[in-house]
Amino acid sequence: MPDQGTKKKLTHVGGDASQAEGGRPFVPTAESKGKAKTLRLFGILSFLVAIGFEIAAILQLGKAPVNTAALIALIVADLIFAVVGSLLWKKSNRLDPASEKEPFKFFVQNQLGLIMAVIAFLPLVILIFTNKNLKGKQKGLIGAVAVVAMLIAGITGVDFNPPSVEQYAEQTARVESLNNGLNHVYWTKYGSSYHLYSDCGYINTAKTDEIFEGTVAQARELKNITDLCDRCAGRAEKEKALGDGAAAE
Repeated sequence: MPDQGTKKKLTHVGGDASQAEGGRPFVPTAESKGKAKTLRLFGILSFLVAIGFEIAAILQLGKAPVNTAALIALIVADLIFAVVGSLLWKKSNRLDPASEKEPFKFFVQNQLGLIMAVIAFLPLVILIFTNKNLKGKQKGLIGAVAVVAMLIAGITGVDFNPPSVEQYAEQTARVESLNNGLNHVYWTKYGSSYHLYSDCGYINTAKTDEIFEGTVAQARELKNITDLCDRCAGRAEKEKALGDGAAAE
């Protein structure tokens, strides 16, 4: 597709991403699969460390009198590793998404962060509010910290827009249909859409110093961008219609 160009710095995203050309299912590259495997390994390790801190906090509850500062520190450490695990896991899913054709696997893979947050906090929260070594304000303070931590970990762990191989294939096919068969888009560091034109008014502005270019999958992998710019889509459709009309004459 002809591009009017841009004076902004264009950065090509390194690495190749598999395409879903001709309606074929999306298949991540070996590189993407390798990165996803590494991220999942570190994510699982982070979840295990979080559970370790939970166990340490539970043991702390058995000591009378309970050390409030030590218990809160363990809860905070639990939260940090649970959040880190969730972020790593969600990043891995963008590199190597699950298929919606396997509902149970799709749910578990995309919402594992939420599941691990419940495991890492719910038993602790229950034990805090039923613990006889905690009294009055101490129980209220520690219980509140644990509940807030569980909520933060849970919300962080939820993927509200989980990726899937079907979604990648559909989005790629849409771009290719408008872009003369090319899986090539542009996006910015803080943008929420990918674009077909580097000179689109939404990204080629005075506030933009750098525009990235790559595939639909790379835009999703790096910035979790899932939407095609409406202005670019409309422009491409008009150009395609004009080209079809000229060819018919």
